[in-house]
Amino acid sequence: MELSTIKGAFDRVAKKQKFCFSNTQEVIETSVGEIKYTLAKLHTLHDPSPADLINLMKELFYELTRMGPLDHLAAWHKDVNGGLSKYAKLLEKSFNPDISKAYRNVDFDMHTINQIIAGHFYRLGLFDLGDCFINEAREPESNFLKSPFLDMYQILEAMGARNLQPALNWAAINREKLVKNGSSIELKLHQLEFLEILQKGSRGDALKYARTYLAPFASLRMVEIQKFMGCLLWAGRLDCSPYAEFLSLTHWEKLAEELTQQFCSLLGQSYESPLSVAIAAGVQGLPTLLKLANVMWAKKQEWQAMKQLPVPVDLGREFQFHSIFVCPVSKDQGSEENPPMLMPCGHVLCKQSIVKLSKSSTRTFKCPYCPLEATVAQCRQLYF
Repeated sequence: MELSTIKGAFDRVAKKQKFCFSNTQEVIETSVGEIKYTLAKLHTLHDPSPADLINLMKELFYELTRMGPLDHLAAWHKDVNGGLSKYAKLLEKSFNPDISKAYRNVDFDMHTINQIIAGHFYRLGLFDLGDCFINEAREPESNFLKSPFLDMYQILEAMGARNLQPALNWAAINREKLVKNGSSIELKLHQLEFLEILQKGSRGDALKYARTYLAPFASLRMVEIQKFMGCLLWAGRLDCSPYAEFLSLTHWEKLAEELTQQFCSLLGQSYESPLSVAIAAGVQGLPTLLKLANVMWAKKQEWQAMKQLPVPVDLGREFQFHSIFVCPVSKDQGSEENPPMLMPCGHVLCKQSIVKLSKSSTRTFKCPYCPLEATVAQCRQLYF
């Protein structure tokens, strides 16, 4: 069932709940108004007799009975409960709560799994939680995962307080590696520090800093540095200058993100947490795997031993980290047993498709996408 159907059912329940809430509030306010009106009439009476009190109570009882608040409330809540009940059944029908069918028996190395989980906590800056997990999982040797991320968050915390010195020290120590990565983060850090000095200090201090730390980058980034030199003319009023954009907080935020990326890269790790990526990809592919498991179970076939899934699992481009070849003829993914083969005409098919088309290792066959002919011997295996 499509998500649009589920969303439509949810919107209907939400609409009923809002209608019930607004009407309930209106009924309560009307009932309170009648009670207040009766109390006001009571206060106007001097030394009311029992008969007067009885008449007032009868009038109030009549008005409340006429409005029928309890009947209305019961009807509205019944409608909401009915909608919730139907929605719960729809969810149960649409989503299989038992996802164990899509689980494949894999012998995981628990030490590696524990390191991944602990590394995830440290990557997010949850150091206390990571320490607690390591202690409870009895993985004391995994403490080495904490130190680099602790350094990273100390640098980011200092940047949040407008202190760039820890970041500059880190960039200077790792200068060669950052250059190999094609990163200009050291220059960007010096540019922000130059602006900080220009705002807080004197024009002379800023010029001295630029000659010391920006000049070495002039051969490669002269135009960019010249713009920052123009800021010297607006010392003390940079916020109303043509260079006011340099003061935007987005530069600090982007630089902090870039520092995190480069820090993880130098550690040999991805910017995104591997655990987060694995869970996100798993959630996206889970419906297809569950459907496959149910179909295979109905046919009394076992899919656990398959080396390759019989159906594609589309995870989107965000989860594609390497090239995957799919034969345009058989729609099978390339594998070691069925690798992609380049034909003389430039088209690529899987080996099994080429063998089926040729019917013989020496016989020529026509490419299914152009008029050119080839033999199996003329095809060359491709490596991705």
